[in-house]
Amino acid sequence: MPDTTPLQPAVITEDDRTGTNVETLKRAILDNLYYIVAKLPQGATQIDYFTAVAYTGRDRILAQWIETLESYSRKELRVVCYLSAEFLMGPYLANNILNLGLDLPFRQAIKELGLDIDRIIASESEPGLGNGGLGRLAACYLDSLATLSVPAIGYGIRYQFGMFHQQIRDGWQIEMTDYWLRYGNPWEIRRSQASVEVGFRGHTESWTDDQGKYRVRWVPQTVVKGVPYDTPIVGYRSGEVNDLRLWKSEATESFYFDRFNSGDYQGAVSAKVFAENITSVLYPNDEEIQGKELRLEQQYFFTSCSLQDMIRFHQRFGFSLETFHEEWAIQLNDTHPSIGVAELMRLLIDKHGMGWDQAWDITTHTFSFTNHTLLPEALERWPVPLFGSLLPRHLEIIYEINTRFLKKVRERFPGDEARITRMSLIDEHDQKYVRMAYLACVGSHKINGVAELHTKLLKEELFRDFYEMWPDKFINVTNGVTPRRWLAVSNPEQSALMTSKVGSDWICDLYDLRRLVPLGDDPAFRAEWRRVQRDVKVRLSNYINSQCGVTVDPDSMFDAQVKRIHEYKRQHLNVLHILTLYHRLKHNPNLDITPRTFIFGGKAAPGYFMAKLIIKFINSVGEVVNNDPDVKHRLKVVFIPDYDVTLGQIIYPGADLSEQISTAGKEASGTGNMKFSMNGALTIGTLDGANIEIREEVGAENFFLFGLTADQVRATLAAGYRPWEIYESNPTLREVIDSVSSGQFSRGDRNLFRPLLDSLLQHDTYLLFADYQSYVDCQDEVAKVYGDQEKWSRMSILNAARMGKFSSDRSIRQYCDDIWNIKVKPTKH
Repeated sequence: MPDTTPLQPAVITEDDRTGTNVETLKRAILDNLYYIVAKLPQGATQIDYFTAVAYTGRDRILAQWIETLESYSRKELRVVCYLSAEFLMGPYLANNILNLGLDLPFRQAIKELGLDIDRIIASESEPGLGNGGLGRLAACYLDSLATLSVPAIGYGIRYQFGMFHQQIRDGWQIEMTDYWLRYGNPWEIRRSQASVEVGFRGHTESWTDDQGKYRVRWVPQTVVKGVPYDTPIVGYRSGEVNDLRLWKSEATESFYFDRFNSGDYQGAVSAKVFAENITSVLYPNDEEIQGKELRLEQQYFFTSCSLQDMIRFHQRFGFSLETFHEEWAIQLNDTHPSIGVAELMRLLIDKHGMGWDQAWDITTHTFSFTNHTLLPEALERWPVPLFGSLLPRHLEIIYEINTRFLKKVRERFPGDEARITRMSLIDEHDQKYVRMAYLACVGSHKINGVAELHTKLLKEELFRDFYEMWPDKFINVTNGVTPRRWLAVSNPEQSALMTSKVGSDWICDLYDLRRLVPLGDDPAFRAEWRRVQRDVKVRLSNYINSQCGVTVDPDSMFDAQVKRIHEYKRQHLNVLHILTLYHRLKHNPNLDITPRTFIFGGKAAPGYFMAKLIIKFINSVGEVVNNDPDVKHRLKVVFIPDYDVTLGQIIYPGADLSEQISTAGKEASGTGNMKFSMNGALTIGTLDGANIEIREEVGAENFFLFGLTADQVRATLAAGYRPWEIYESNPTLREVIDSVSSGQFSRGDRNLFRPLLDSLLQHDTYLLFADYQSYVDCQDEVAKVYGDQEKWSRMSILNAARMGKFSSDRSIRQYCDDIWNIKVKPTKH
């Protein structure tokens, strides 16, 4: 007879290290809580649970990570090395489980353990490895490189203390230590066996070897050890896990017993103190010569470590150094790692015996350079005595590069000695300086700007001489941001709505959101869109209340400007508009105006007085406006402290209006403008940076444009700009400025904002007064459109749907095609 015993379901037992079903994840989390954190559930804190969950996630990354690293030697593709002094990565947990495709199983497992995954995610410390858009762009690019399966290593510095925590006391910024490693970092792995040595100071010795070749040896006075810490960068469901390798400086010998025994207790640990200081703090103030020296030490340290690491990899894979440029594509993220041009030459010539011409050919075919600024003061220059004292061999190499380079300039432009002076790598005016941006230009095969206008201005102004010398070197690659973090992770509500209509392919192909465009004309979808956006604004409202103690109305327009505080970004122009509305209400308390919540966030550099005064200005105006009964809560002003990636993930999804109001010709690109638009915010902005391209993509009718163009800015300044005349001729502006001057917003102190007002009235370098009336008129149009919520919703949908160009995936594809000579998998769009 046949066996009629009911079949029992097969029991599937997964490995607790790699399994992905809910039951396995629950076991793994509790196992890591016990064996890694050494805690029982009843005694575990939120940080303990975060650590256990993070290790559970890391376990599921490791196999892919190891396979990816080992595959570098087997692939014909070059390895991209992204050298950056900053990587503003943001918290890893939510992003990693999304990219692994395990967000739903993790959420369910944590829920069944009786825990709140959102609280666990919020408990992760943000790595303090960057202070602005430069570092955040680097993070987005690493995400896209892994998602597109491009072999890549991000190289940087493992700062012990990151960008400061910002507190606001009596309206002023106070800087607090950011010890982001307080609870450890479960994502990183220390690789002591891969340490390298880096020298400083000392002298050089030259001789002629047995083959008659001129040789130079650098004898450093001090040698420190660079220890790499590796963090996995997970591609979105690509199976690729690239590496972020950050270097920590340590002494080669931490303790000198002979000095200790002789009573020199300080000398016994002096090497340790010097070495560890190099990677101690992110970007110290560089106003004093000591600060400048530390910054140069940092830049050389991580660049030298990284190049030595690449050469070691190259030789371990069995390749000859003659093919180094064929296997490695090094991108210099701004001028900070540009010393790498001289360092690679030193390593190839001094350490590996290569001739100058061959070494230079390899160097120039390996490096490419991204410029991120149009501000001359942001282009790094080092005093020659300082540079030569710290890096004597590199100064010799730079002088040799300069001699050979200027010979070519003379051949190309005979008799033009003024051009020679302008293009020299050594600035001979007053004290001599090494021009690091020029070194990067000469030593790279490609130079790119980060927005179409920015690249145009590089060619016409900042690097005009170099463009005339090498027009084929210059290329534009407009910046982009990753939709994984800036939509899928930070705005799950909007992401779910979009996915319900067009599927989830947009997460790795943002152009796919174009399919939402017809839904902009669907009243039912517009209603859904508004409901979701309001839910997100309620979340932001609750955060503002808890952090700032200010109650805001989620039905008011959320008007946001969050970015680094700088005069050219013109946060104070925004405040002048707030005061204009305030005075309207004071003249007519019953005036019907669109209720607005003005949201500010951003940090001022510790030594930048005017930027810190702008923060005080914002908070002082908020103190008056928020408490004036005539306003009747129709205007609210909030400054949310400690702006970082985590806070950005809360603000970008909740904004209705994005303030991108820099002086035209000053912002290289901007990426906050992209994040806001991606989340459905409408932009008010000048024709500056990537604003121009955003307007082209979303449609001029869906963008609020004001202000002078870059050409008009130049013409206005050249004609002898007189801001005082605008103040005298515009009664509304005059009333605003006079009210600030009177002490109305400074508790009667007429001198508090005097430096700010004097700067505007006498110089107005960034043309606030010239753009004031255009800005106010444009804001009136914004208010009018916001009053028609159907129209606003349609514009919002079209902004989000047409942002495909501004995915970092598109940017990386362009780098691969036009700069790195790397083939990537095609996209359907």
